[in-house]
Amino acid sequence: MPGLPEITIVGTAVREPELRFTQTGTAVANVTLAANDRRFDKNTGQWTDNGATFLRCTCWREMAENIAESLQQGARVIVTGQLRQREWTDNEGNQRTSFEVDVTEIGASLRWATATVRKATRNAAATTTTTAPAGDPWTTAAPAPAGAADTPPF
Repeated sequence: MPGLPEITIVGTAVREPELRFTQTGTAVANVTLAANDRRFDKNTGQWTDNGATFLRCTCWREMAENIAESLQQGARVIVTGQLRQREWTDNEGNQRTSFEVDVTEIGASLRWATATVRKATRNAAATTTTTAPAGDPWTTAAPAPAGAADTPPF
């Protein structure tokens, strides 16, 4: 929706993404992230966690299917989206509030992990992930400059 600011969150998936389909066949996936404020205490030499914030993240259509195929519980991810507050009354009559993110972008954090990215292709009959066609600029490495070493400079 226009007017809502975008936020970026880094968190850990607390369970496997949940993929569902609406009655019209539109894919929707939910993944809950735990984001916490972890700090190093110089006095004790220990890391301390200052509570976690749990955010339900919702993705639609192809992104939903890609998330269901790509993320697992425990994955560290970076999410950009619109933060929403939802209020409701639970079964005991208590007022509850939750914060949710309508995801516009999501990806694996590569700070402590590696990933192999494949371009996903889909058709109406089946959901499949295939390798990209030859010559696809997203799947081929750029040619090395003349005289470049085979090893990175770091």
